[in-house]
Amino acid sequence: MQNDEAVPCAQPFRAGSFEGQVAVVTGGGTGLGLEVSRGLAALGAKVVIASRSGEHHKALLDEAAERGWHVEAETFDVREVAQVTALAAAVLERHGAVDILVNNAAGNFVCPAERLSERAWRAVLGIVLDGTFYCSREFGRPMLKRGQGQMLNIVATYAWTGMPGVVHSASAKAGVLAMTRTLAAEWGSRGVRVNAVAPGPFESRGAAANLWPDEEVRRRIEGSVPLGRFATADEVAMQCLWMLSPASAYMNGECLVVDGGGWLGKGMWNDGRPIERKKG
Repeated sequence: MQNDEAVPCAQPFRAGSFEGQVAVVTGGGTGLGLEVSRGLAALGAKVVIASRSGEHHKALLDEAAERGWHVEAETFDVREVAQVTALAAAVLERHGAVDILVNNAAGNFVCPAERLSERAWRAVLGIVLDGTFYCSREFGRPMLKRGQGQMLNIVATYAWTGMPGVVHSASAKAGVLAMTRTLAAEWGSRGVRVNAVAPGPFESRGAAANLWPDEEVRRRIEGSVPLGRFATADEVAMQCLWMLSPASAYMNGECLVVDGGGWLGKGMWNDGRPIERKKG
């Protein structure tokens, strides 16, 4: 029995919205990937979560067993082409087709560019940019053959605004954004849509440890967001589900920003209060 009562991101959608669809979510056991996976499963999809650590899968597998959701887990490394190919083959053998691919696997941490090592640069580029391409290609081929499917890539607004300390991640996400639009233009006429979502800061233990490790940094980031707060993972996941739903059927090559207006230019005057001009 499907049950979306305890999955806030699924509540605005009709029960069974993804019934009969097979979805693969990379990095689907933690953070945003976990909430997207939960939402898809609660709404009827058969969900395959895939990431490097099997420990990340247990919580969702246990919840799925309790709620009657169809969730499977696979352990793989998006940077390894052979493992991506094997994953795609295994999922296709079990299910016959994949309708949805969510490229969510990522790696990020703050480091000044002049101190960033080659190994750290390569690790983030490998997970985010290479991994997204390998998964898109391996799952895209059968989608193209079938003439049906869609992909959603998770990027970040600093892919186009830039941000100190994340040159590795920003460069990788910018590549994924370019990939999103290129594949959308190349594959759209063949039945495969490709879109992206760019979240701002949202409540996540992993992100907190790497990007806002103390309250001072957190308050500074919150102060840069016009809405004055972080999003919840559910709020971002809800928009991901919308992008994957029939409601977005005519969207292709688009990047939906979900950041409370944080990326918008602030200029010299941005607090909304009247400016008091000195007299005389």
